[in-house]
Amino acid sequence: MSSQNYHIPQGGLPPQTDLLSGRAVFTNAYAVIPNGVQRDIVVSHLPHWDNTRVWVLARPLSGFAETFSHYLMEIAPAGGSEKPEPEKDAQGALFVVGGKLILNLPNGEHELRPGSFAYVPPGCAWTLRNRGEGPAQVHWIRKLYQRVPGLAVPEAFVTNEDAIDRLGMPGTEGRWATTRFIDPADMRHDMHLNIVTFEPGATIPFAETHVMEHGLYVLEGKAVYRLNRDWVEVEAGDYMWLRAFCPQACYAGGPGRFRYLLYKDVNRHMNLRQGPPLI
Repeated sequence: MSSQNYHIPQGGLPPQTDLLSGRAVFTNAYAVIPNGVQRDIVVSHLPHWDNTRVWVLARPLSGFAETFSHYLMEIAPAGGSEKPEPEKDAQGALFVVGGKLILNLPNGEHELRPGSFAYVPPGCAWTLRNRGEGPAQVHWIRKLYQRVPGLAVPEAFVTNEDAIDRLGMPGTEGRWATTRFIDPADMRHDMHLNIVTFEPGATIPFAETHVMEHGLYVLEGKAVYRLNRDWVEVEAGDYMWLRAFCPQACYAGGPGRFRYLLYKDVNRHMNLRQGPPLI
């Protein structure tokens, strides 16, 4: 059993007596999709996936965030897929937050529990099934792999958050720390998936402004996040989607830890020509 806490979407619908105002924001620099928006009425279903429903949190949009898609999937018992990925050039990352799943890769069968992370390279055959007694929830991030002459494609691997040391950011005494699922020195990888953890009172003490696109899913706690010119309150289950160069900062006010799953694109030259269609 994982030693960490992970938010699981509740689905359903709010009662008719609820006010319709909420915290959802969509701008030309960022989006905030609150946990209360992840309801039954907005789920999708995917070809070749059985007994599975999907909240699509991010997808490429021209002029906005263009490199990735992010699915939050709920897989019922006996559900899953024998043909999960339709795009031969797509790589994927799976992060389980609830239930139990069985992932089959060329290197064997792997049991995934909350905190499990799996990287699936492009062209890799894989299947995913829920053999448990209850539903399972998993994040699935997809990105077209950018090949580089002389660099091999990364291999598939499976790990768990509990097996990885949390690395404190310099000068923070560990109050702002990162759990890195992918080795940042491995140039074969063109995306990173991390878990970022802030202890109460910790901050990102400057407005980060950089080329990397971000997808941030809040796993635990709450904070005030600076997005472009706005301060936005976020909590467990909220999703933030940032385009390149959108200024960002954070203040974790407590009372508990603030943690999120972070996607970013890395390690490649800037594309100076129109590239292939993105998924």
